[in-house]
Amino acid sequence: MGIMAKTQTFTEEERAAMKERTKEARARAKQTPEEAEAEVLAKIAEFAEEDRALAEKVHAIVRKAAPQLAPRLWYGMPAYAKDGKVLCFFQPSGKFKARYSTLGFNDVAALDDGVMWPTSYALTKTTAAVEKQIAALVKQAAG
Repeated sequence: MGIMAKTQTFTEEERAAMKERTKEARARAKQTPEEAEAEVLAKIAEFAEEDRALAEKVHAIVRKAAPQLAPRLWYGMPAYAKDGKVLCFFQPSGKFKARYSTLGFNDVAALDDGVMWPTSYALTKTTAAVEKQIAALVKQAAG
């Protein structure tokens, strides 16, 4: 067997996410901001109970902390964009069968702190302190 005999394949979940992303990109060109937010809320409503509760809370926090961010779907996940680029997103634990959900930030987020800083956070539940931390991170990230 040569080097090419062994191929890498994507998981079923990864293939589904890529298909969702293609569908989202096509739809986004035709959507109003209100339709995009409705689509995000509809996706959140599809999540399992624990993921749904976390996603609803994160959505409310992001919308309040940085109302200038535009909600949209990104690889089938709720995301929030600045100037057309995804700044942060919520990855439900069920998306890739993980043990925790993730609040993630992309490179457009203004979270720089020296030469190394976190860009994703495991999230299992919210508390008042966690909500304050999320709000502060989103405000900082949005600049």
